[in-house]
Amino acid sequence: MKRLDNSFRKLDKFPTKVIQFGEGNFLRAFIDWQIQQMNKQGLFKGGVKIVQPLPKGMTKNLDQQDDLYTVLLEGVLNGKKYQSHEIIESVNGTVRPYDDYDEYLKLAEDDNIEVIFSNTTEAGIAFDQADKLSDRPQNSYPGKLTALLYHRFELGKRGFHIIPCELINHNGDQLKKIVLQYADLWKLGQKFVDWINNDNKFYSTLVDRIVPGYPRDRAADLEKEWGYLDQMMVKTEPFLIFVLEGSQAINDVLPLKQAGINFVVTNDMQPYRNRKVSILNGPHTTMSPIARLAGIETVGEVMKDKDFYKFINDEMYQEIIPTVALPKKELEDYAEGIKERFENPYVKHQLSAIALNSISKFAARLLPTLKRYVAKNQQLPKRIVLALAAYLKIYRGEADFDPSDTAEILAAFKKITADENYVHEALSNSEFWGEDLTLIPGLEDLVNKYLTEIDEKGTRAIVAEINADAK
Repeated sequence: MKRLDNSFRKLDKFPTKVIQFGEGNFLRAFIDWQIQQMNKQGLFKGGVKIVQPLPKGMTKNLDQQDDLYTVLLEGVLNGKKYQSHEIIESVNGTVRPYDDYDEYLKLAEDDNIEVIFSNTTEAGIAFDQADKLSDRPQNSYPGKLTALLYHRFELGKRGFHIIPCELINHNGDQLKKIVLQYADLWKLGQKFVDWINNDNKFYSTLVDRIVPGYPRDRAADLEKEWGYLDQMMVKTEPFLIFVLEGSQAINDVLPLKQAGINFVVTNDMQPYRNRKVSILNGPHTTMSPIARLAGIETVGEVMKDKDFYKFINDEMYQEIIPTVALPKKELEDYAEGIKERFENPYVKHQLSAIALNSISKFAARLLPTLKRYVAKNQQLPKRIVLALAAYLKIYRGEADFDPSDTAEILAAFKKITADENYVHEALSNSEFWGEDLTLIPGLEDLVNKYLTEIDEKGTRAIVAEINADAK
């Protein structure tokens, strides 16, 4: 069988207009897929050069098939099962700074390039004091970016639209801050700083698309069906939202909305971030401990279970949506879409995977909702508190499975597991939650109550009782 190559191309090959730091599954199924949709409609007419930000990566695998790969869309969209596949032709080539740094710097010389995207993981947007301008290349992504920008500046060329997709809050602001730190560290001068501030635009973003990645269990069958070999195929859900904080002028640079993409440009992305973190990540973080203690293993099984489906649905509509500052109809539509995604028959999303680093996830995803709910209603959200109690049971070592967290968190819990005031010690530890949770009225008592009830009758019985009270 023939490997995917240029003979499969159907679109024109356009000039490079985008630099992309990162060749992973997410960017290829998110950004590069979107660029292809614009190109198919003649709206963008631009290609992507992918920079491999680490010494080891997958760019050579891409090059072996002329930078083509297949995106497989599978999931539920608007209430219907959806399956399709498409060969992505938007990547013009790859660059490996660790192999050829001069080729990397040449990207700054291309007047066609307007936009820089990145997804170097949350740890990627970080300052490394040891980075030097003379390094070939620098260790950190922001260090590499600063060197590229400085070369562009020295050539007297215009700046870029810089759009990070890393999942940290205010990612664009954080990236710009670090670039300016390097400008100071490397003594690049005030004129360069002015050029960064005036000629370049850094945007903060929120990206949302579940990308399971390479469908290893079905790859051979898919290749047989499609009639070609593809070592870089990537599976994703059909749902997508891309929120960008900035001027509406970005729509002229990236006509994504015109291409039918769910692209939102706003002057304040925080409500959208709160929406995603609260309505998507929040229920994940709630169901993980409660359902696992009841013997359930996947998100899909939760959604098929009558008791747990109602429990999660009620959490969304009664405890979460009323606390998020966006129009109710918009939030309800989003919640219905999230439920479709949770029910995706093509993805087996393990609750054990969601459980990784649960303490920090509870603090980021559920604690803000809990606090907003208390402020609004002067009472506690029972479902979120039950999740907290379930986590404390698991982290005390009282489950059939072990908690999965950082060594520091596990060591801290180990110190207090035998304490008769375990709940108080756990809730009052600000290293866990960022604050003392015993100061929230009634929380400690309700957690203790639920812990006793979990021991006596299990989480399923408590879920059924909360469901009955909600009728």
